[in-house]
Amino acid sequence: MTVDNMIELAGELEAYLGDPHDDASRIPFSRVLRLDEREQVPHEPLHVLRRWNVHQYCLPDYWGGRAGDVEVGFHLLRLIARRDPTTATALMVTHLAFMPAWIAATEDQGRHYVSEIQRGTRMAWALSERGHGSDVTANETRAEKVPGGYLLTGEKNLIGNATIADVVTVQARTDERGGPGGWSVFAVDKRECPAGSVAELPGERLHGLRAMDISGVRFEGVFVPEHHRIGAQGQGLEITLQSAQVARTVINGLALGAADTALRVTMDFVTRHEIFGSRVVDIPYTRRQLAECFADLLLAEAVGTGAVRALQANPAQASVFSSAVKYFVPTLLERSMAQLSTVLGARLYLREHPRFGIYQKMLRDVLAATFVDGNTVVNLKNIAVQLGGPPKDTEPDSETLERTRTVFDVDRPLPVWEPSKQTLFGRGRNDTLDTLPDGIAGLRALAARSEGRQREWFERAARAGQTLLEELRRVRREGAELRQKMGREHASSAELFRLAEQYCAINAGAAAIHLTVRSADSLPGELPDGAVLLLMVERSLRHFRAYETVTDVDVVDRVMDVAGDMHRRHRLFSHWRFPVAASDGTAGDVW
Repeated sequence: MTVDNMIELAGELEAYLGDPHDDASRIPFSRVLRLDEREQVPHEPLHVLRRWNVHQYCLPDYWGGRAGDVEVGFHLLRLIARRDPTTATALMVTHLAFMPAWIAATEDQGRHYVSEIQRGTRMAWALSERGHGSDVTANETRAEKVPGGYLLTGEKNLIGNATIADVVTVQARTDERGGPGGWSVFAVDKRECPAGSVAELPGERLHGLRAMDISGVRFEGVFVPEHHRIGAQGQGLEITLQSAQVARTVINGLALGAADTALRVTMDFVTRHEIFGSRVVDIPYTRRQLAECFADLLLAEAVGTGAVRALQANPAQASVFSSAVKYFVPTLLERSMAQLSTVLGARLYLREHPRFGIYQKMLRDVLAATFVDGNTVVNLKNIAVQLGGPPKDTEPDSETLERTRTVFDVDRPLPVWEPSKQTLFGRGRNDTLDTLPDGIAGLRALAARSEGRQREWFERAARAGQTLLEELRRVRREGAELRQKMGREHASSAELFRLAEQYCAINAGAAAIHLTVRSADSLPGELPDGAVLLLMVERSLRHFRAYETVTDVDVVDRVMDVAGDMHRRHRLFSHWRFPVAASDGTAGDVW
């Protein structure tokens, strides 16, 4: 889908849903907060989205849906999450539960489950078990082979949609010896199971996403016909890990949407509230806080865009990209929203305020993105074991450069998505980092054709990019030294995990450079901007380097000009020119 088509589609969804501050809109914040307070599943918002056919953009077109590129569903999820991360998550759970079928189903199976979802069937992805958490290879649920199918026995817990789902996708042990080939995946239709053979377990009360159905399911010798097995027997672990790569990438839309609303509510406040005779937005300290949070949001979007598009353009490196973005984006935005909270001050605690109650919900909900579908430790471990040696001195080959350009030029057509091609181990390769020197060169070329302060800021951003490259060499060198010093024990060392954190931050800064350079002509509008990019790259460096914060007031002022323009024009805080339905915030004495 072209950039213009994506912007048009996003505009249609926003116009359909309306201003979330307006109680008469289709999914208003007032209703979202009411459901959250009562811990009620958001059935009505889900029906509203269904009437717009949003689910079609998460189902493959060759089986009857409308999904072509993964990023379309990602952006729509993000726009939904800016209104309610709970509704976005509940919607996403069904499509993640369908993911094993997308990867490994037969033609008949695929068309069947697409048709089911189109008719309103809800699904759950029954992967985790209470005693094993993220260690899926320790799961105890078993599927015993019998004539015509399997007998499924076991318990899954902390599962999204477990109670309300009609179909549950289950990972189960089919070989007592375990190992990579000891697992299979089944689609269990609860409506076809004998009464009492499937029991829903009590739901869990949550800190965030309070209206989500997070519960469990127990199977007591449930017969599952062989044609309900997804993929070959023994292929289950591979399918699970490939599905997880998609989940870890797409879930960041939830965090981006929540952070956008948090920043938008804060901008509404600071541009209208006065203290000591001045608007809050004119206070230098406040401006710096807002500029940094805006840069954080765009930095998160840059690395998220790269990871989402790489699912199609570079599936061989999905293991690295999905883990890096899943660690970095939620961690970054959690910190950023805490920073925004200092700007709101006491208003953060006004629970029933028509403007600030939704901020509190977003602050709670964004935390879920840090642990859903793989927590911080799981993702850092995956990065740590793939840290390669020092970068080669040779230039990247033409194929590597072409893949990077396809990933980061958002107006370039993507190859057809074939999730079965996603590899489980990237062998340390990362095109985003391996082509960073080319991205820096492109940034210098962008500076050369710019004028005035923009030229200066792009040149400074290029120098900051060079610092990223030097830090990348250090991280890879220290990783190699740890392996040599500690042997096999290095893989679980705190030192290697710390290097993995730094690697993810470097990857994010490199993504920001590539997106700016490759999409300079594809995303016309406020961006690209030299000051914004400079602050984005420096924000990536601050995660691990004693790097000076931006002290140049002109940089902060320019970044605030860009953020303020997006705010006034009712656009998503984004590289994309997505319009958002929003009020001017002047109604009533609410500030």
